[in-house]
Amino acid sequence: MNDRTPTGPSDADLGVEIGAVAVAGSGDDFATAPVPPDQRRPMFEVLVIRLGAFACVPQLLLGASLGFGMTFSQAVWATIFGSVVLQVLSWALGAAACAEGLSTTLLASWAGFGRLGSALVGAVIAIALMGWFGVQNGVFANGLLKATGLLNAPLWSLVTGILVTWLTVKGYRLMSLIAKIALPLFLAAVLWAAFGLLRGHTLAELLAAVPAGPAIGMPAAITAVAGSFIIGAIVTPDVSRFMRSGKDVFWMTLIATFVGEMTINLLAVAMALLLRSADIVTLMSALTGWLGATIAIVSTVKLNNLNLYSSSLGFSTLLHALRPSARSEGARPASTAVRWSGRARLTWWIGIVSTLLSLLGILDHLIGFLVLLGVAIPPVAAIMIVDYYLLRRDREVLALARRTGRLPTQVERLNPVALIAWALGSGGALLPGIGIPALNALVIGGAVYWVAMKALAWKRGTAAMTFSRDATG
Repeated sequence: MNDRTPTGPSDADLGVEIGAVAVAGSGDDFATAPVPPDQRRPMFEVLVIRLGAFACVPQLLLGASLGFGMTFSQAVWATIFGSVVLQVLSWALGAAACAEGLSTTLLASWAGFGRLGSALVGAVIAIALMGWFGVQNGVFANGLLKATGLLNAPLWSLVTGILVTWLTVKGYRLMSLIAKIALPLFLAAVLWAAFGLLRGHTLAELLAAVPAGPAIGMPAAITAVAGSFIIGAIVTPDVSRFMRSGKDVFWMTLIATFVGEMTINLLAVAMALLLRSADIVTLMSALTGWLGATIAIVSTVKLNNLNLYSSSLGFSTLLHALRPSARSEGARPASTAVRWSGRARLTWWIGIVSTLLSLLGILDHLIGFLVLLGVAIPPVAAIMIVDYYLLRRDREVLALARRTGRLPTQVERLNPVALIAWALGSGGALLPGIGIPALNALVIGGAVYWVAMKALAWKRGTAAMTFSRDATG
């Protein structure tokens, strides 16, 4: 049995006032401040963006890979288990971000990691998303090359990379508009493919179909399903901070996870089983012709918008965390800090570097990249959830800041326990032949953090363990 892993999809300047960021325009999208109540958006608008992240070619790639190495019933169970993990993480982090109005990396500053730790989290997330941008851009470029027969893959990668970067620089509202256009077209292409598939095959054939490729073990499959969108679960706050209530976040994540994951993933599983191929461009072309295949490929734009958007937020956190403190520099006007953050400028640099990654063929290394995400990212989510919901160390500080419309006046400099738990959680995922790697990373990281923080608090005789703090402005 070949237990191979299948391929699949993708400190702020704490003294900046809300008004200063708002004046700066939508280009910064509150990258370094809480989203104010009057900027919150309807649930449906965010749901469309989230569905766009699931309803994409990488999700089809994942499903096709599962269907190439598993029976349909096995793929169903792997998808269900992986989706449950994604739903729990997405809702827990998304609800916290909605309450506080903070992006993932800002939230991490007061949810376990501190100012410098959140900078590290932001860097890891940003780099991972740069990789995903390169992967998606490669899929986009190769698909357009096959569809048109014009130019070559590197030139298409350059054109599509620059185009998506420009769209992302325009901010959240344009991303929402793109998702509203691309999502229906993608779903129409998928339904077209489903009709073509079911017209020529029966349900009995699907359930009896034997995979054409090497067998995939259940632990590897579950890890791939969870790992395929684990980075998306972690950056849920980047869009849920624009939502109006935790209830909206719950339904947004539930619908997107189970409708998007189950529908798109299992359709691709069926394609691979019945047509005996894992090449999604070939599968879509066989079922819908080049028009349907082209629509599916072009729809990667909406997911790459999110990759680049969250990557720019992560790097904004990193740059602000590493700058000299306001006290050592002297007070600076808030508008200067906003210009310094330059999310639009960051987005251009990230987009250019990510485009170069696709030119260098990062798509060829997707398997290893996906495995790395599946074990390195889950502990971050576990630590943030444990700190915010169980230890609740900074909940009063955040509540006070929420009433003032600003970020808290103080932040922990660094929490070494969080970094140790992160490392142990990632290492625990690599235990040979024991459990499911993604779940191992999640459980070990969260458990180590909770036990260690409780033990240190007990030893010091305090209600909660805290570390040295810096003024935020």
